[in-house]
Amino acid sequence: MLTEFITEFAIKILDTAGYAGAALLMALESMVAPVPSEAVMPFVGFQVADGKWNLLFSIIATSIGSITGSLASYLMGYYGGKPFVLKVGKYLLLNKKDLEKTENFFRARKGIITLFISRFIPVVRHFISIPAGIGKMPIIPFLIATITGATLWNSFLLFCGMKLREHWTIVQKYSHQIDIFIILGMAIGIGIFIKNRLKERRSSQITQ
Repeated sequence: MLTEFITEFAIKILDTAGYAGAALLMALESMVAPVPSEAVMPFVGFQVADGKWNLLFSIIATSIGSITGSLASYLMGYYGGKPFVLKVGKYLLLNKKDLEKTENFFRARKGIITLFISRFIPVVRHFISIPAGIGKMPIIPFLIATITGATLWNSFLLFCGMKLREHWTIVQKYSHQIDIFIILGMAIGIGIFIKNRLKERRSSQITQ
C-alpha cells in the first residue's frame, strides 16, 4: 500500500538525518511531492515519546520545513505560474478564465481563510501554495496563514504519535482506508472537472 511505502521511507530519513530529515520531509509535504504529513509527524511523535528527540525542537524543525516548502511553491506560482498555465493549460483542460478566477480569489480577503483551512486538508495542502502565488496573494498574510496552520497541524499529528505509540497497528489499519478514500475522491473530482470543462468547450463552439 501507498502509506506503508511512504512510511518506511519517512522512518529511514528520520533515523538517518534527525531533525534535518524531519524538516526535509515536511518541506516536500508542503510542495507537490507525495509525502503526507500523516506518514511523517506521528513518527516524529514516536521519537519524542521515546525520549530521543526534544518536543520543542521537533515542532520548530517541522514547522521550518513546512514553511520552506510552502514558500517555494508560492514563489513558483508567483513568478512562473501564470505563463505556465497559459502555455500548457489547454492540455490540462485549463484556460485563462480559470487563472483569472484563481487570481481574484486569492486577492480577496477570503483567500487567507481558505489557505489556513487548507493546511488541515489532505492532498489540498500539497498544492494550495501554488495558486496562492499565481493569485499574487500578499506574502505576509501567506506566511502568517501558513505558519499558523502548518504548525497547528504538525503539532496535532505529533501529539497523536506520542499518544498512539503503543497502538500504531490500529493507525496503519485506518491509513489504508484513508488511501482508498483519497484516491476515489480525487478520481471523482477530476472526472467532474473534465466533464464540466468539455461541456463548456462544446457550448462555446456552438455559440461561435
